[in-house]
Amino acid sequence: MTTSEEQTRIHAFRDDALGDHDAVGLAEAIRRGEVSAAEAARDAAARVRAVDARLHAVQVHVDAPDHGSGPAGALTGVPTFVKDNTDYRGLPTGHGSAAFAPKDARRHAPFARQFVSTGVTVLGKTRLPEFGFSPTTEYEDAAPVRNPWHTGHSAGGSSGGSAALVAAGAVPIAHANDGGGSIRIPAACCGLVGLKPTRGRMVPNAQGRQLPIDVVTDGVVSRSVRDSAAFLAAAEQHWRNPKLPPVGLVEGPSERRLRVGLVVDSPSGVPSDAATRAAVTRTAQRLERLGHTVQPVQLSIDPRFTEDFLTYWGLLSFLIGVTGRTLGPDFDRRRMDGLSRGLRETYVRNWPRTPGVVRRLKRTREPYAAAFRGLDLVLSPVLAHTTPPLGHLAPSVPYATLIDRIVAYVAFTPVNNVVGTPSISVPATSTTPDGLPVGVMFSGRPGAERTLLELAFELEADQPFRRVQDL
Repeated sequence: MTTSEEQTRIHAFRDDALGDHDAVGLAEAIRRGEVSAAEAARDAAARVRAVDARLHAVQVHVDAPDHGSGPAGALTGVPTFVKDNTDYRGLPTGHGSAAFAPKDARRHAPFARQFVSTGVTVLGKTRLPEFGFSPTTEYEDAAPVRNPWHTGHSAGGSSGGSAALVAAGAVPIAHANDGGGSIRIPAACCGLVGLKPTRGRMVPNAQGRQLPIDVVTDGVVSRSVRDSAAFLAAAEQHWRNPKLPPVGLVEGPSERRLRVGLVVDSPSGVPSDAATRAAVTRTAQRLERLGHTVQPVQLSIDPRFTEDFLTYWGLLSFLIGVTGRTLGPDFDRRRMDGLSRGLRETYVRNWPRTPGVVRRLKRTREPYAAAFRGLDLVLSPVLAHTTPPLGHLAPSVPYATLIDRIVAYVAFTPVNNVVGTPSISVPATSTTPDGLPVGVMFSGRPGAERTLLELAFELEADQPFRRVQDL
């Protein structure tokens, strides 16, 4: 942890049971008896206490974590956190909202059961922006989640609390989910690996099945590729979708050379800033040096895609406003934050467009598939510009200004949520002048997680990812 108030970087790495281990390394140390699951949980809790007074990443702690006493799994004894939009028995689910007082969940959500089946020790729940709508984890009347690489900047959203804890070394891996970029955005902001799986790869949730398009999928953020790969393989042991090809355990790069498409500016017309373009261009050059073929490609999606996605996002906010009493009897939609209210109010004015919006969004899979003809993966930015300072995307910003800023920032990730395809954010080799990471994104066809992980392994082996504790 940094000691000077003038310093903006903060981390919890120290000589304890966790050391510099990633999740796989820590699980192996526990299996060998070098440390115990109880020691790992104790030291992780101490790390959280050391950094969270400045990061504000934790929503709730578990008083007595069940360390390693459940079914054995690939990640048995690894301390972690669940994002606070997923029910975990005995803990309240607040969804990042001040609109209601949450009550303790009576049972695990389906994904929570899948998550704990990997053997992890849950220490609590991490913060997210209200209902996961924002690409930054900030609030109107509460402290924001801060980026451990630079505490004056956003940790991303909506899985910002999880990303901040993992990047700072408090825990090696944490739950995240993604409905428009919410795994990949905080991974890019915090220098992590963030894999958004194919729709249906993780156990489905009841809410998603009821929507016209299920845009949300669960996963994790991690500091190493092998952690994301190990989690996915372990989760598959609990439940596997028979409609998708199995992934299995990916343990390193493939010898297969890939054909990779290159997209630098958003298909919606938003240009990337210079630092982002440079990071993607350098990554393309690395791929060519490693023997892969890279060629420019265009994703010709409907020009109304951005507006349609915002309308669909507004539908989700509207539905929360209508059904909020199911979250708590005191739910008051008037207490939802400015972004949530703006999305809902805009949707109410435009609701007759819903059938056309859904129809056009579903058709996005056609130009997406066409762009992949002759290609294995597509390389692009994660975000159109580098990580903003806190306040730039805060829900207190007037709604019209805020939406313009979000559109100018989140210009690449939502396509994968609409189409249901997998994509992964990995750290680029460069950082911003402020010392912040920059992420690059690889996207694939449905079921392409193995290819994504193999290429991410290769990039990590070629040049290990920068870590906050090394700078």
